[in-house]
Amino acid sequence: MRYTKQAITLAEQIKTLHERGLFVEDDAEAIEVLEHISYFRLADYWRPLESDPVTHVFASGSRFSDVLRCYDFDKELKVLLFSAIQTIEVAVRAKMIKHFSPSFGPFWFMEEATALNVGHFHSNLAHVRAEVARSKETYIKEHFQKYDVPDLPPVWKTLEVVSFGTLSKLFCNFADNDVKNNVARDFRLPQFLVLESWLECLTALRNYIAHHARIWNRRFPQKPELLRRTAYPWIANRRIQPFKLYPILCCIAYWLNAIDQKNTFVSDLKSLLMKYPSVNPLQMGFPATWVQEPLWQ
Repeated sequence: MRYTKQAITLAEQIKTLHERGLFVEDDAEAIEVLEHISYFRLADYWRPLESDPVTHVFASGSRFSDVLRCYDFDKELKVLLFSAIQTIEVAVRAKMIKHFSPSFGPFWFMEEATALNVGHFHSNLAHVRAEVARSKETYIKEHFQKYDVPDLPPVWKTLEVVSFGTLSKLFCNFADNDVKNNVARDFRLPQFLVLESWLECLTALRNYIAHHARIWNRRFPQKPELLRRTAYPWIANRRIQPFKLYPILCCIAYWLNAIDQKNTFVSDLKSLLMKYPSVNPLQMGFPATWVQEPLWQ
């Protein structure tokens, strides 16, 4: 089918929302909102209010102001999570450098023998080369001014400038499970497969945040491996929606506790939820009794 719809004005967009049953408190203010946040970006936040996903008719009592509150909550949640992921990402880099380098040398990421999958190895190395080439960090520039063999800096410089996605792939494709277990245990995780699962989930979440995508009620592509035995408080109820945000939040909270037990992630998340009481945590996969879990105390 050929797409034939034409662009409509902001006022016409508001009129469409009126016709579909969304109560817009102030048309002029709503138009001002659409000047800065596009119609289809907001659409992700009003879809849960629709009674019919085909005709996009809204349920009775749906309000534009509730859509904006949900958008603002998601925006603030992404800020909180980006900060948390930054702490975790920096720590993972440091642990990989600490544990991989003494046994496998400063250029293990360039040695095919260290990889589980040769195809992934060459793909990962290509990404590493591209990301190092784009880097403007002073220590990378100074390295190349002094050295030209090998053609990449040692791991303690290189890993600091590759993306989190590349970092995760390098870890998962590394062949020595004993060394990977050492990294996992530094984070108080039982073994490397759990850490690999968490890295993949956090990489996806970080990418959504970096592209300003909706995260609050999203279905994520990976589910994290849930812990059975833990060094720190964890969740007792394991019957949760595996592809929702809640289990990833659990992993983040536990991970941060392993890095810095003085972190404020749990209290900050609770405060954010209290600030937006109209946002239903159940839509993020939170179980009804989540606040009673040891992890969230």
